[in-house]
Amino acid sequence: MTADPLLLIGEVDSATDRLLRTAATFDEAALAGESLLPGWTRGHVLAHLARNADAHVNLLTSARTGEHIPAYPSPAAREADIVADAARPPAAHLDDLRRSADRFAEAVAAMPARAWAATVQASGGPRLAATLVWSRLREVEVHHVDLAAGYQPADWPEVFAHRLLHEVTTDLGGNAAAPSMVLRFDGSTHELVVGDRTAAPTVTGPAAELAAWLVGRSSGAMLTVTPDGPLPTPPPWR
Repeated sequence: MTADPLLLIGEVDSATDRLLRTAATFDEAALAGESLLPGWTRGHVLAHLARNADAHVNLLTSARTGEHIPAYPSPAAREADIVADAARPPAAHLDDLRRSADRFAEAVAAMPARAWAATVQASGGPRLAATLVWSRLREVEVHHVDLAAGYQPADWPEVFAHRLLHEVTTDLGGNAAAPSMVLRFDGSTHELVVGDRTAAPTVTGPAAELAAWLVGRSSGAMLTVTPDGPLPTPPPWR
């Protein structure tokens, strides 16, 4: 999903501040506690977020300079860095999160207007540089929830929740494994349709809960289905 990167950078700053406040509450025991991601502690999630900021710096630098710079040297190197950093003490995690976030902000500020139109080689394939600020925002907000430390999808800013929901439903539209469904926000007649709406159930709820359910961060217990029946089963997200 393309969004104006310069309009989104303020949202990234705010999301990062919220993340840092949560991370500052962790002691060593909390960091070793389980996250919502199977096999990952909270330390793994924080290490991933720091290295992900640096990966985005690499891609922004690639867009700015025209050099081929991948997000990570390799999938194995990415995993090794996360594992190596996961067990660090709380102060080291917090310092790394702050410094990597600052590097990302500096890389965004260094981008000339023309560079946002460049195509870079992200982990998932070619990507327009203009999408990178949104990509970082999405990482921070979704993985903040994964820390299982009180930050919930309901805490996502409304604009972010709507943007994520629209992105995910657009992706599902091109996924043959996605079930047909109509998504409706609470208090709104606006609908998003996935697949053939002819016999598709309508799933209704807050935008944040709809998005969280589609990306596997909610069971969907707060959603309603019409006609009455089980929730559709969306395919795994990313």
